[in-house]
Amino acid sequence: MPEVKGVANWDRRSFCRALAAGTLAGSLSRGSAPAQTSERPNIIYILADDLGWGDLGCYNAQSAIPTPHADRMAAEGARFVDMHSPSAVCTPTRYGVLTGRYAWRTRLKSGVLWGYSPNLIESGRITVPRLLREAGYHTAGIGKWHLGLGDRDPVDYAQPLRPGPLDHGFVSYFGIPASLDMPPYVYLDGDRVVEAPTAMIHESTRPRGVFWRGGARSPSFEIDQVHQTFTRRAVEFIQLRGGPGARTEPFFLYLPLASPHTPWLPGKEFRGRSKAGDYGDFVTQVDDTIGQVMAALRETNQDRDTLVIFTSDNGADWKITDKERYAHRANAAWKGEKADVWEGGHRVPFLARWPGRIPAGSVRDDLGCLTDLLATVAALMGQSLPSQAGEDSFNLLPAMLGKASAPARSSVVHHSMNGMFAIREGDWKLALGLGSGGFTAPAVVDPAPGGPVGQLFNLKDDPGELHNLYQKHPDIVERMTATLRRLQEQGHSRPME
Repeated sequence: MPEVKGVANWDRRSFCRALAAGTLAGSLSRGSAPAQTSERPNIIYILADDLGWGDLGCYNAQSAIPTPHADRMAAEGARFVDMHSPSAVCTPTRYGVLTGRYAWRTRLKSGVLWGYSPNLIESGRITVPRLLREAGYHTAGIGKWHLGLGDRDPVDYAQPLRPGPLDHGFVSYFGIPASLDMPPYVYLDGDRVVEAPTAMIHESTRPRGVFWRGGARSPSFEIDQVHQTFTRRAVEFIQLRGGPGARTEPFFLYLPLASPHTPWLPGKEFRGRSKAGDYGDFVTQVDDTIGQVMAALRETNQDRDTLVIFTSDNGADWKITDKERYAHRANAAWKGEKADVWEGGHRVPFLARWPGRIPAGSVRDDLGCLTDLLATVAALMGQSLPSQAGEDSFNLLPAMLGKASAPARSSVVHHSMNGMFAIREGDWKLALGLGSGGFTAPAVVDPAPGGPVGQLFNLKDDPGELHNLYQKHPDIVERMTATLRRLQEQGHSRPME
């Protein structure tokens, strides 16, 4: 494990032992029977951007960032400690969240899309909002899309942005095309821009983390107001759905924030709230959004009828220089960071709250992936996924409700920014390459003569991924490699009827 300087009571060996025993975040709950439900709650899915496993106090007692609203959500619901994004960067994860399918099965084999990239989701594919809309839900999206727009390359923002969110199940969508450091800087409303990108902005020359690329923008677009705009619109949506004369059908609100991804621009009222600089202050603003969403639900008497999920699309962009400057560990003691094949790249916080249904204060060590939302929602609707849909999605509803008799999935496939693959099975993790595959140097390492060509770790004994056992267990390497190849070639990882 890396040294953690300036953090009181941080014991690397204790951290490893706690992780190995599954007791770092509390006692683990296990049920005895599969859960069935015919209820149809409202569903709010809040997806933070580049938030780390160690940012939240409920995951990391040594966090330098106060996160009272996330901590309260964990105390009132379930906290998953072995949840993973399918990719260590954002576009592939967002594809997986909405479709239940690994993005490397598409034309996007690695990396991310850009602001002028065409639509990635295939026409007619079942998505979470499409499934829910067909089940009678009102489906809305507010936030960062980052899955491409239209069928032109590059996108023509003067034309209707079809196919886009409205073609994939959303009744309404308000947001931005891609990351908040990628042009064009515009708001989308449905299939059109709110204001044409007729102005320009120069690339930022400000300090670490306060970064954006130069390019086209709408004249009134203010980068430092995007987070506040998304939060306000989400609260207004909840209030409208619970107000006098509101329609009675349940709703699905997909709220993919653009924060705390760069540029780190916390509002004035949040500056200085953390001990982790601009990034930490920005995380406190993300936490405040959770609080505002929860308050809106309580004020409109929709609290007990709503399943709220809070998670992140990948690990934090928290570099060695950030660790040297601050005592905070955004990815806790996991190795690596955003973009990497190591745990810091794809192990993410995952909180689920549904009063009266999800046991308060429960902690789950079930292996999970963000691709599992589709199958979980289908189970909530009492439906089974058809073939050729949700190919990599497993039902986590029994685990959420504390009634799982067996793990939903036996493996998870990950990939780094440059496309290095890894597979997790039980305590074992195999990466088909050397190096991080992402931001941490060296990204790629050429095998030494007679040395290992990949990385094998036992996460129970070695959660810090310090000891490569690739050459010590050739049988495990062979078995896991074969499993990964099979899952890649057969086109699905969940059992197909």
